[in-house]
Amino acid sequence: MDTSSISFDPQNIVPFESDSLPRVISEKFYLQHEKLFSHRKNEKHLVLGKKPSSQSLILQSNDYLCLAKHPKIVNAQVNALLSSHNDLIMSAVFLHEGSLKDRFEKKMAEYIGFEKAILTQSGWMANTGLLQVIADETIPVYIDFFAHMSLWEGVFTAKAKAYPFKHNSADNLEKLIKKHGAGIIVVDSVYSTTGSVAPLIDIVHLAHQYDCVIVVDESHSLGTHGPSGAGLVAELNLTDKVHFITASLAKAFAGRAGIIFCNEQVAHCFPYVSRPSIFSSTLFDHEIAALSATLEIIRDADDRRQTLHKNARYLRQGLNELGFNIESQSQIVSLASGAESNTEQLRDALENKDIFGSVFCSPATPKNRSLVRFSINSGLTQYQLDVILSACATIRDELKILNWRSFRQKSLYKSAIENVSASSELIAE
Repeated sequence: MDTSSISFDPQNIVPFESDSLPRVISEKFYLQHEKLFSHRKNEKHLVLGKKPSSQSLILQSNDYLCLAKHPKIVNAQVNALLSSHNDLIMSAVFLHEGSLKDRFEKKMAEYIGFEKAILTQSGWMANTGLLQVIADETIPVYIDFFAHMSLWEGVFTAKAKAYPFKHNSADNLEKLIKKHGAGIIVVDSVYSTTGSVAPLIDIVHLAHQYDCVIVVDESHSLGTHGPSGAGLVAELNLTDKVHFITASLAKAFAGRAGIIFCNEQVAHCFPYVSRPSIFSSTLFDHEIAALSATLEIIRDADDRRQTLHKNARYLRQGLNELGFNIESQSQIVSLASGAESNTEQLRDALENKDIFGSVFCSPATPKNRSLVRFSINSGLTQYQLDVILSACATIRDELKILNWRSFRQKSLYKSAIENVSASSELIAE
């Protein structure tokens, strides 16, 4: 077809209204709007309740060691901004050895006890990038049902076959490996929804017994657990037995980055194979300077770690005594409210007492297994912890929470998870 005589006239384009889209997707977003917003009392998403004030007790931040405004970290960023030339806004694949990024990676690798570390733009990019590189259609991936969504996304991106196993069940994992053969095992060390801790010793043993690769996401244990905060893998003396560790540095490290720990061979290839690495700009120098300063602080933060775990133990024990369904073994403490209507009531009741947790619902949790998560930090005082417990006791009675299905018996929430996991396993097979 000869198009040389066709001219473009903007006047022939009919303008569309700002609130309308072509029908091909407008109906989809109408349904999404109805599902997410319209039936809520405040017409917002379930995760958004009241806006907290400066006096509110906010338990939403993952800054577990209260480092975000540490003067040494702030000064490191300011000095880097004032002393550096223009940052190179480009992919990290163009950076040479000796760059600030390279020097920080070497410090992190030494800290954890790995040959190499790879700095990424986020924990999401670390997990999706790693799985995209090491997995493919021929390698089965055994993934804990509650593994972070970035790990699941990595499996999907690699077009690998996912075999979910029941949460924290080494027995179910072994059953799947025996059926489908050697592959990649993917777990979190501390799970971000319930705060449960993976049975890493058992899972690592299975990995070596059946010649599997193991990936451990330490996002919620790096900085908070282990010697000098080196993580739960280090605490359990498993460093030389785990093939890959990943982490978000937006938790205890209070930054905006991710990290992968691996061997020399993988690190050499990764930047030129991982699509998130190739097609994303590298971090700025002031961001890396802040992370480097944070590392030095975290190494010497045993007092903050001890206070963090003391606070978490106290709150877990208190909530368990009140009859709440607490699966946590860490600084992540969640109230399993179940149905979203119950979660909305619980959220509002807590916020009316000026206590703000984070609502987790689908797709972060299974449908009708939503919860309110408290992220505990080392800065909480005994008085504040008692305020939380007192509020929860009052709310328990006002809302008759112990009559809710999710609280009727301690094992119910765990059983529900296992049932959903088993269904996922059948789908995978």
